[in-house]
Amino acid sequence: MSQSSLQTTPMTRRQWLMSDRPQSRLQARLGRAYMTWQRFSANKLAVAGLCIILLLILVAIFADVLAPHSPVIGNLGGARLLPPGSEGYLLGTDDQGRDILSRLLHGSRLTLLVIVLVAIIAAPIGLLVGAISGYAGGWVDAVLMRITDIFLAFPKLVLALAFVAAMGPGIQNAIIAIAITSWPPYARIARAETLSVRNSDYIAAVQLMGASPFRIVLRHVMPMCTSSLIVRVTLDMAGIILTAAGLGFLGLGAQPPLPEWGAMIASGRRFIVDQWWVATMPGIAILIVSLGFNLLGDGLRDALDPRESGQ
Repeated sequence: MSQSSLQTTPMTRRQWLMSDRPQSRLQARLGRAYMTWQRFSANKLAVAGLCIILLLILVAIFADVLAPHSPVIGNLGGARLLPPGSEGYLLGTDDQGRDILSRLLHGSRLTLLVIVLVAIIAAPIGLLVGAISGYAGGWVDAVLMRITDIFLAFPKLVLALAFVAAMGPGIQNAIIAIAITSWPPYARIARAETLSVRNSDYIAAVQLMGASPFRIVLRHVMPMCTSSLIVRVTLDMAGIILTAAGLGFLGLGAQPPLPEWGAMIASGRRFIVDQWWVATMPGIAILIVSLGFNLLGDGLRDALDPRESGQ
């Protein structure tokens, strides 16, 4: 951008971003990003979901500063099963005398770790499998989609339980198991997107220029599937959180004394009648974070594909 452009008024900058005749790739990309943000910010619930996710990230980063007590060391002598607000424990304590608030704050790190690693592992695998399947067609498509159908034939939690049971309990094995069971829907979406653009003039022009099938898939087909994949991954985050919490509840996820939210619910189910806060507080945390991802994913769907919102 030239110096004169930097000195323009905000209205002129907006016109520059909204121009239907961009003068450079940078201007075109910034313009698309600006219009996407405009559509996203118009959805108040989506903005609320984004705020929840940003709050989760900040809490995970500064958990050591925010937590008033140790998440793993309790006080069996004088702080066992205290109700919320008692003796400086804002959300109460559990059966080991540990501060529930501190465990929730540190548990957000495990939740964020599961979400990020599952997305990093599962989304690229699904995108690659779906793009190759849709572009190649024939026996390659048949083989890859039958493998995908095998994974889709089982409920995600049941399949994850089988993998964790085979590999052994632990947060690392739980992440791998959830990632293995999460990629098939992404492959289906990528395949559908690839089939819609495989015979387009754009792809034909790239083929005439001599590009190899690998380059076409990697550089031209997969980027066109990214928007739909981002929306699906965001919407699936709530399911990933619930699956991780389910594994932790059954004792196959994070092992004690790690402050994983599902394991916290499992340890508090014995006291659900009299000391309700032990299981309720981590349940509320899971509810809020899952709701945030659902709201964010719904807003991204409307922002990245205006046709879905009827615009």
